[in-house]
Amino acid sequence: MAAGGGADADSRAMGSGLIGAALSVTAWGAGSVLAKGIDLDPMAIAVYRFGLFSVLILAWMQFRGTTLSLRILKRSMFGGLALGINVALFFSAVKITNVVNATLIGSLQPVLVGVIAARFFGEQIKKRDALLSIGAFVGVGLVMLASNGTPEWSAKGDALAFCAMLSWATYFIASKQSKGRLTPTEFTAGTSVWAFLVNIPLALVFGQDLSWPDRGSLAWLMVLVLVAGVLGHSIMNWSLVRIPLWVGSTFTLLIPVISSLIAWVALGESLRFTQVGAMVLVFGALALIVQGQAKATRLQA
Repeated sequence: MAAGGGADADSRAMGSGLIGAALSVTAWGAGSVLAKGIDLDPMAIAVYRFGLFSVLILAWMQFRGTTLSLRILKRSMFGGLALGINVALFFSAVKITNVVNATLIGSLQPVLVGVIAARFFGEQIKKRDALLSIGAFVGVGLVMLASNGTPEWSAKGDALAFCAMLSWATYFIASKQSKGRLTPTEFTAGTSVWAFLVNIPLALVFGQDLSWPDRGSLAWLMVLVLVAGVLGHSIMNWSLVRIPLWVGSTFTLLIPVISSLIAWVALGESLRFTQVGAMVLVFGALALIVQGQAKATRLQA
């Protein structure tokens, strides 16, 4: 009975983790478009986004009877620095290249994370899932190739997005490593504070305007905080302690698909039939991966 109860609990945890990961990447996809539309310098967006988010999550911790401590800051520093650098680079990229390319290059992260998950976390990736991940990766590449040459494209922006991808992978790994050392809320709070702190000197060095945003920009910043921060980072950090690291990482392949669709509707960015076909490939591959994970968990139960 006890073993069966434990298996049932694992199955429920896996299911809720998969749902959480899906919600997170949807929120991040929407956040990419929101960032492009805010009338502030890119690093200023990062400063205000994480400053506002830090206030919210620290207030929530205080309400729950906990506070930010040196222990939390120390154990979240690696992930926080990676997150801060990622956001600074990504927001800079999305301001000068199209949303599709910026998010697609970021979605190459699962390749790097998958290797690290297998090597250092002992996660086993079945051949079927590996092939499906490659299929999703190919779909992402096709979308990116189809977007090159469109009016919004920039080689410099793509280079910044690639560097952002490396720091994004580092953040994911740090989130997984925090299991047992920090709660998801503590890790989210600590990394948010670090991301806020690291972006202030970066913004000053690169001559970014940190003037207080006008009412309209502040309103959109709050939406960005709630969408990409509360729904994105908080839920993904919660999910990563319930699902394999490579699965959570693979879910990020949905971000460019969601971003490009929203950018097409809201910003009028170009979207070609070849991109749409590649998006269908990404969705299909991810759906089969999730189905396989759910089935494997049920069998274990």
